[in-house]
Amino acid sequence: MKNSASRIGIFGGTFDPPHVGHLIIAEQAREQLSLDKVLFVPAHVPPHKKGSATASPHERLTMTKRALVGIPAFQASSIEIGRKGVSYTVDTLRQLTIQYRKAKLFLIVGGDNFTQFGSWKSSDEILRLATPAVYSREGSLPARWSHHRYHVVRLRGALLNISSTLIRQRLKNGESIRFLVPPSVERYIKLHKLYT
Repeated sequence: MKNSASRIGIFGGTFDPPHVGHLIIAEQAREQLSLDKVLFVPAHVPPHKKGSATASPHERLTMTKRALVGIPAFQASSIEIGRKGVSYTVDTLRQLTIQYRKAKLFLIVGGDNFTQFGSWKSSDEILRLATPAVYSREGSLPARWSHHRYHVVRLRGALLNISSTLIRQRLKNGESIRFLVPPSVERYIKLHKLYT
């Protein structure tokens, strides 16, 4: 039973593809929350974005693993892809609380996604299993996102306004994505002719 890490960040998403903005967010969370580990969890099928992923689950997991090479505190998890079906956060947290029995879990989530938190499956249970750590690319979070019924940690710091959508569009247009994604991810995308 894995329980050596006492503070773990759970960073879910489509990672279609993973980019440097994801790495910066994870590093801000690691530093500000004193995390021992950040788990990047690519979704098999994201519940609020059904049908939106363009790369396959295996390709997105492989790219995520490549993006994290050489970063000891960051680890890619296949937990949602292995489970298949729609990837509900509560199901992932249930599994991780068993896997990491002694850990305190932090759910790293973007402010845009957190506005929909009330519609997430078993949102009250999510709050019992993990503390939301909310970031915003715009820098500040509206006061309503720290409503009294949520215990929310706000992540602060330099966040780049980079999105996977932007990267896919640039690739479709034949434009460079250099420095927007790790070099290993760029090589994988070109090798497999993704997003073109």
